[in-house]
Amino acid sequence: MTGKITEERDGHVARLLIDNTAKRNAISQAMWVELADRLEVLNADEQLRCIVVRGADALAFGSGADIEEFEQLRSSKEKGIAFGQQAHRAMRLLKSCPVPTLAAIQGACIGGGLELAACCDIRIASNDAKFGIPIGRLGGVLAYPELEALLAIATPSVAYELLFEGRVLNAEQAYVKGLVARSVPGEEFEAEIARSVKNIAELAPLSARWHKQFIARMGSRQPLDEAQRNQAYDCFDTEDFQEGFKAFLEKRKPVFKGQ
Repeated sequence: MTGKITEERDGHVARLLIDNTAKRNAISQAMWVELADRLEVLNADEQLRCIVVRGADALAFGSGADIEEFEQLRSSKEKGIAFGQQAHRAMRLLKSCPVPTLAAIQGACIGGGLELAACCDIRIASNDAKFGIPIGRLGGVLAYPELEALLAIATPSVAYELLFEGRVLNAEQAYVKGLVARSVPGEEFEAEIARSVKNIAELAPLSARWHKQFIARMGSRQPLDEAQRNQAYDCFDTEDFQEGFKAFLEKRKPVFKGQ
């Protein structure tokens, strides 16, 4: 069994690397389990401000499943369900992460790689990136949690292209179709990722956490009660709000503490 999820930490920012370079960062079952376990810990970290998910090298973000495992782990409906539960746990934890998440995409972003990237809040791609879910070539079908992730960033029409035709899109096509927030030249990629992470980490962390919560709540289309509506005004009782507007008046950069 090959592959692992490598975690790096830099202050308020965590980086999770899909590390299976011998197989273009294909994601094995063990890697899905490890990813979920790491996310479970990170999601409880109140000091965290951003999670970056990326491939361990520039050749691939994630090239899909490790097909060499299929005979052992996905050769029946029962095994497929068990495998799916592990992947879906990781996807659910990434989607529900309380802080902003960023997918930094280079090279192949295929199958489970694209499904994982779809669970991130922002997707930035190098112009050499490729996107697709050609599962029909294997006779497979996306389970509902995987379709849900795809349809959160793609229209049904785009999903039909990817699934019915097995199309693999380049970065510009993915940008036009709304799969990524932006596509940048390869030589500018690392600087763009660093700039985005810096912007996220320097803004008020409580604001980001509340906005994630509110956007998710509105996406559920459930009616809001008065307490939920008034929660948007909790920010006025925070130290960060006092710091933010005073820094603006004093023409200096605010230093937010998440309090």
